[in-house]
Amino acid sequence: MPTIRKLPTLPIRVVLPNVPVRVTNVLDDYAALLKEERAAYLANIGRESHDNRHNHVERKSNELHFSKSDLNDFVSHRKIGLAKRSLYWFDLSSDLLWQCTKGEVSSDTLTKLRETVLKKYNSVDSHSKVLSFATSFLKFLATTRSEPQYQSFAPYLELPKALKERKNVTQRIVTTEDIENVLRYIKQAENNGKINTQRSAQYSAFVIFGAFTGQRSMATLANLTVGQFREALKSKKPVLHVESSQDKIRMEHYVPLHPQVVKAIKPILGDRKNEDRMFGYNSFQMWLKRNHVSMSKFNGHFELSDLRKFAEQHGDIIEWEHTNRSYVLTHGVSGVEWSHYKHPLPESVYDVYMKYWKNVSLDT
Repeated sequence: MPTIRKLPTLPIRVVLPNVPVRVTNVLDDYAALLKEERAAYLANIGRESHDNRHNHVERKSNELHFSKSDLNDFVSHRKIGLAKRSLYWFDLSSDLLWQCTKGEVSSDTLTKLRETVLKKYNSVDSHSKVLSFATSFLKFLATTRSEPQYQSFAPYLELPKALKERKNVTQRIVTTEDIENVLRYIKQAENNGKINTQRSAQYSAFVIFGAFTGQRSMATLANLTVGQFREALKSKKPVLHVESSQDKIRMEHYVPLHPQVVKAIKPILGDRKNEDRMFGYNSFQMWLKRNHVSMSKFNGHFELSDLRKFAEQHGDIIEWEHTNRSYVLTHGVSGVEWSHYKHPLPESVYDVYMKYWKNVSLDT
């Protein structure tokens, strides 16, 4: 086996280049760092200022608008299937929205609309109808244009959060004496030659029917026909069939005719056509605006809506059965029991009604 020869260990020497080493002061390094950061900060401010100016120009070019035809299309769409009396507020709201905005959607234009509505109308219901219309239109634009930003202006259309006085009962208390006073006033106008006999009979029949049945004046009484009354009077227990189109909540129902109602109705039937309107609603309403009949329990004048209030309030006095009352007045009948279970027959409606109203009479 050959012998391995061990090499001698040589010392290793590291030779560093002849470069002078500079020792930096810590404070100098910190000062240099601050200088660099300040330069970067100033440069960034310049970029942000430029970006803000650019964004402002971009926002100005992307302002939210709508055209008059957009508004008209929305109104036409919303009017479909509505009753004629509901169309007035759509046209009025549309006109106000266009007058205040001229097609521009912004905080200024919508605030102007809100202030105009609050100043023009005293009724909270009127405020709600117009401002709700505008809010719905913004939602319509946001959906049809896929631009959610339209709805971001809805808060400018909110109703004032006013503190309302809580009322437990209505201030309009209508008594039997008030209804009789209206009937006497009508008769006196006839005797004085201010209205003819036919019109006097019409107005009196309107008051008597409205007081005994509590039907809504505009929605129902104004739309009842002569033929409906002729058909009702054929029965021994006369019950008027009110169609769904003649009721505010679209509820078809039967209305019992009290003997005093029958007595008042027969003279004005005559030889009129079945399709004629039974009552001259507009004529009577205008006559009452010119002839104020004072009420006994509050400072005010008789209005057609007081007939329904009388039926409700006098119903409390005679303890009118709740189910029969709700059905005849179509008030408080939105529950499941009404939509799926209850369906009173006309004879039953008449019998229950007369149990409570048979002893009620109005002096004419």
